[in-house]
Amino acid sequence: MGKPKPMPRDGRKVFFKLGACSRTFAFLLDREFGHLNEMAERASNPFAGGIIQKGHQCGMLWGSALAVGAEAFRRNDDRGQAIASAITATQHVMESFSKRTGHVDCLEVTGLDWTNKLDTMKYMFSGRFLYCFTLAKKWAPEAVQSAKEGLSHEDPNLPQQPISCATEVARRMGAGEEEMITVAGFAGGLGLGGYACGALGAVLWLDSLAWCREHPGKSPSFFKNADANRTLEAFYGETDSEILCHKIAGQRFETIGEHTEFMNNGGCDTLLDVLARS
Repeated sequence: MGKPKPMPRDGRKVFFKLGACSRTFAFLLDREFGHLNEMAERASNPFAGGIIQKGHQCGMLWGSALAVGAEAFRRNDDRGQAIASAITATQHVMESFSKRTGHVDCLEVTGLDWTNKLDTMKYMFSGRFLYCFTLAKKWAPEAVQSAKEGLSHEDPNLPQQPISCATEVARRMGAGEEEMITVAGFAGGLGLGGYACGALGAVLWLDSLAWCREHPGKSPSFFKNADANRTLEAFYGETDSEILCHKIAGQRFETIGEHTEFMNNGGCDTLLDVLARS
């Protein structure tokens, strides 16, 4: 047998090969940092289409956040510093993506409601789906650059021990240190953006990662995912069907210090317990 063909570096071609926008950007940034993690990358599939195609933050952002979180873990021995680095780098990535597209949510970027079958068929057969592949090609170098800038950024105003809600729920689930930091940038709705809950995202990824370990070589679905849907059901039961961080928390977090203070005061503690048990 001949050697397998090397993976292309072009974002569009990687997207065509891997099939999920979230996995594409986890892969591209992991490759840039020199530390591929195929299983962790496959586990990002449920973020495609904005969390199992619910239209929330674009999967490209979730995948990028996972990659910068993993790199923050490798660069920092101190947990608090690693958390802060992951959050800051995710903020840089979010800003870069928003500058490129004008939005961060999949629904806004694509104009597609994945829950509408007719809309989905029109999207696929009209050729509009090619927009996402073109976006992957154009934004990939910008994503890499913004991630590097964010990881190198030093904030003199950080709290003594920064906290991420996503890291905290991962800890309650028994995750290892690397996994806890990998999801740290999800805090406050991805980089404190106030969008779909970052703690929910952490649980979805950890559950997906566990599934990948039980099914070597296979990838979880980003269309129909029973485990993810069960987690969503438990989450919605606790939040009265609300998913936006800023509405659940009752505030927007301007700084890592504000988010840390919120967590230290017991913010979202009951929700984190519900998610950890789900």
